[in-house]
Amino acid sequence: MEGLFESLPEGYREKLGRPGEYPFTRGIYPRMYLERPWTMRQYAGFSTAEETNARYRYLLAQGQTGLSVAFDLPTQLGLDPDHPMSVGEVGRVGVSIATLADMEKLFQGIPLDQVSTSMTINAPAMMLLALYLLVAEKQGVPWEKLSGTVQNDILKEYFARGTYIYPPGPSMRLVTDIFEFCSQKVPRWNTISISGYHIREAGATAAQEIAFTLADGKAYVRAALERGLDIDRFAPRLSFFFAAHNDIFEEVAKFRAARRLWARIMREEFGAKDPRSWMLRFHTQTGGSTLTAQEPLNNVVRTAYQALAAVLGGTQSLHTNAYDEALGLPTEKSALLALRTQQILAYESGVTRAVDPLGGSFYVEHLTEALEQEAERLIGEIEALGGAVAAVEAGYFHRAIEESAWQFQKEVEEGKRIIVGVNRFQDPKSPLNEPVPVQRIDPELHEKRKREVAEFKRNRDGESVRVGLENLRRAARGSENLFPYVLEAFRRRATLGEVCGVLREEWGEYQPGR
Repeated sequence: MEGLFESLPEGYREKLGRPGEYPFTRGIYPRMYLERPWTMRQYAGFSTAEETNARYRYLLAQGQTGLSVAFDLPTQLGLDPDHPMSVGEVGRVGVSIATLADMEKLFQGIPLDQVSTSMTINAPAMMLLALYLLVAEKQGVPWEKLSGTVQNDILKEYFARGTYIYPPGPSMRLVTDIFEFCSQKVPRWNTISISGYHIREAGATAAQEIAFTLADGKAYVRAALERGLDIDRFAPRLSFFFAAHNDIFEEVAKFRAARRLWARIMREEFGAKDPRSWMLRFHTQTGGSTLTAQEPLNNVVRTAYQALAAVLGGTQSLHTNAYDEALGLPTEKSALLALRTQQILAYESGVTRAVDPLGGSFYVEHLTEALEQEAERLIGEIEALGGAVAAVEAGYFHRAIEESAWQFQKEVEEGKRIIVGVNRFQDPKSPLNEPVPVQRIDPELHEKRKREVAEFKRNRDGESVRVGLENLRRAARGSENLFPYVLEAFRRRATLGEVCGVLREEWGEYQPGR
């Protein structure tokens, strides 16, 4: 293999590099999965902390190697279960977390120094990470031993997902506060997961997923540098999150192009010196928007192919969707089959026996080059607008994604893009259309959670909580790092809604178009 590499033309060698070397086209580690597979990190969360904890422990016992927390919409929006806007949403699309007691129940019996945890949370990312750190503290686990990721990617919320709270300026302050605090106190923690996944799920193309994600990444790097942070201190803890959709070769090329482009941005544009700062480390989730309610068992096949693409593309961790997710939250059975999909891929398919198995393919290298060039062109458009924050405010991302989503749907409706069981090979009598069990959430959950929050508030020192929240309010009016104040408020037993509420009062809420 070494001789083959040396025989390539010089320019080609520079573009590809060796695995584990700049520009990381072929992977960020020299041996990739030869020693061990990727982290199998199944995304899960529903109903109460107790029920979600039981699902986590079940999946860990079945061989899952990392946790990934899904929070319900009130939690994602910094609202307690007793808030009027929480009605009908408590525990529906994730676990309901409002207090330190909830977080303790979520990780009951799970030693946090022995498991890596990812949390999909953005606007209140600092708050949920603070609660996690306090749980570790109660377990006697030093923060220096914690490993995991907090999504903390607020920019894509404004144009692809919608769970924002504060305007962009204060939101970016929270992001960089996390960078700064963790670089000093939680050194193994990935302080952001810059997310292309939701951009792709909203309707973006593969090239747009690369470009919009890396443009957001550049905005976060600039914000941290403006704060005065050392790039080689915070950049090695940046991580990314991409989707894996159905076109296997395009997806593999997408991951390779993204790695190469980010390495060049970090080394040449931002002047990072540490090779770890050049590495694009990423988690992948198979495509939720590709799942169909028609013939839902077909989704098992779609997910397996998408997982294959992610692994051939060099992902560091992976979530495989369950076949019933177009209908509801995964059941225990469908969640287990999703995990087994990864395990079969890792231990039976042979994909772990080579580093970058498709590298050198004329077709894959052509696609990698083409996607990189298109992504570069799009990043140039964003830079011309003043960067990602300005592009959000100008509506650039919204318009581009809407156009791509419309074009995709048009192709489906015209039959130019085939979706098996939807616009081709439909059979209403197919046994694959037989009903599958769907996870149901207890309709009484909302009232139960309201009672729990009320009980939590009754058993605390109200004056102590007030002091903690007022200290946070004063800090929000200045320029100090807010993380210590959020920790203090939670130590005094404030709730998530109370902490986020103070910042709502000080900063206001983001109103699109205003």
